[in-house]
Amino acid sequence: MSIPHRKSIWVFHLNSGACNACDIEIIDAITPYHDVERLGVKLVGSPRHADAILLTGPITIEALPKVVRAILAVPEPKIVIAIGSCACGGGIWRDSYAVLGGVDRLYTYLREHGIEPPITIYIPGCPPKPEAIVYALAMVRGLVEQKQKKIEYIEKPSIEVVEYIEKLSKEAKKDLEKFFKGIEVR
Repeated sequence: MSIPHRKSIWVFHLNSGACNACDIEIIDAITPYHDVERLGVKLVGSPRHADAILLTGPITIEALPKVVRAILAVPEPKIVIAIGSCACGGGIWRDSYAVLGGVDRLYTYLREHGIEPPITIYIPGCPPKPEAIVYALAMVRGLVEQKQKKIEYIEKPSIEVVEYIEKLSKEAKKDLEKFFKGIEVR
């Protein structure tokens, strides 16, 4: 992590099409047994108040505008914690017609629209253990070291993303174009 939070970290939970298994593990991490509140972690109801987003599920075409809007609403430095195999890489839904993929494909889509992707922490697993979620939040706080070395990976602009958008109905395509015209890029 380049910018650890020295004080409390507020998180916004965003389900982008998950089966809810990872959501249950987030709730487990918040309960008194694991008690992430002792680390200063607080769950908030708006991305505008959050320091990080806990993202679960694959990025579905239907949820794409909502996910982008939530990421843009988080103040700098934007942090996304991708929880579970689906959020990390699309999971078993990766090749579904209704799914864009994991956060890597989302970030390719953001780059194509001139938006810089946020700092990302990956927690793979189906579902990951609550201890892994607690560890990731402690890492954001700067309380523990990063276990894995940083891997620089930038996916080249994908033809698949364009193909997914082409498959959308004309109305949905117009809605997405209208949505991205209204976005301010800072």
